[in-house]
Amino acid sequence: MGPLRAIAVIAAGFLTVSIAYAIRYGYGIFLPEMIAELAISKTQAGLIASAYFVAYTLFSPLLGYLSDRFDVRIILSLFTALLAGGALCMALAVDVWSAGFFFALAGIGHSACWAPVVALVQRWVPDRRRGLALSLTTMGAGVGIALWSLLLPLIIANSGWRSGWLALGCFAFIVAGINFLLVRRSPETDADPGQGSPAPANGQKAGSSQYRELLRGRVLWLIGLAYLLVGFTVLVPFTFLTVHAMDSHAVPYGEAGRLLAIIALAGMAGKLVLGILSDSLGRIRVMLGCGLLLGAGCLGMALGQTVPALYVAVILFGVGWGAVWPVYAAAAADFFPRSRAGSVIGIWTVFLGVGSIISPVLCGWLIDISHSYLSSFLLGSLGGLFSALLLVPLLKTARVAVAE
Repeated sequence: MGPLRAIAVIAAGFLTVSIAYAIRYGYGIFLPEMIAELAISKTQAGLIASAYFVAYTLFSPLLGYLSDRFDVRIILSLFTALLAGGALCMALAVDVWSAGFFFALAGIGHSACWAPVVALVQRWVPDRRRGLALSLTTMGAGVGIALWSLLLPLIIANSGWRSGWLALGCFAFIVAGINFLLVRRSPETDADPGQGSPAPANGQKAGSSQYRELLRGRVLWLIGLAYLLVGFTVLVPFTFLTVHAMDSHAVPYGEAGRLLAIIALAGMAGKLVLGILSDSLGRIRVMLGCGLLLGAGCLGMALGQTVPALYVAVILFGVGWGAVWPVYAAAAADFFPRSRAGSVIGIWTVFLGVGSIISPVLCGWLIDISHSYLSSFLLGSLGGLFSALLLVPLLKTARVAVAE
């Protein structure tokens, strides 16, 4: 029953991540129609996206903490239902404030759809399969975004953008029910240290003390700050790529929406190849490479003069985007006790959220005042580059962790 239950948990995690990221990043597909009907500026559009990430950021550490201590089946079921409710309510939005409030509700729901999921999956699989299991689970993000990036333009073109939100919300409620049926708490009952952290010799108290000491170390902060910059970079294309392609390259709406599907498909390849390679090459090396790919993709989106060049940039960005999530998640158990992986990922998610909150508003404002997308996408490129530079001091640590 153990392997079958592990497969069921991975399947539930896959579906949860799939719909959560479809709602999270599908917002950019709705944006051209929402801007027109609600008569909002790019800055206000960024504020709606930021509301999501404010809620997501505030609740993620709490949900990571709770997932280490309470029944994760109930947590995932309830918060996926809240995610669904927020998406359904987006269909009722009439202005920037109501849209921001409803999207924030979805953000609260999503806070249980990452850290608790990846922490749970790590506890159900052996260390040697952790990178593979997380890559398979988080591939749901790519599948969800790719699928809904194809479906939403069709739904919106035929029935309007409000119908698109209704479709997302209804599917999310189905996933909430699947979580209740398939998810079970980890089979582990004792603390299980990660590869980078030796088991405590003096019981649980010593383990807690060691954990607090690790939180004060530079690894947490360097990876956290790199994650912040990743969050900033990722939100530039996922918020403004559709309108950028339409306004700057005269790409039709349906084709512009499908650019997100290309990111998602390239991301699935990145997850499989780079996620699995991280088990042997080391997480930090692959995380560094992901930052460079994200930066190169945004640079190409900023400077590309033709539609084919835009497609190349989108693919580069997608490969880095797809791999970055499972590799950062797996790094938590390399450097910290695995029984605390949910809490550590939750803390890192705060950093990610700060970057995600700043990015849509700042970049939307720059677009409004400059009437150009150039500066926003260049900022995204710099974010990817500096996220990689922050990880360079940890390369030696990464080699030690792999050797152990």
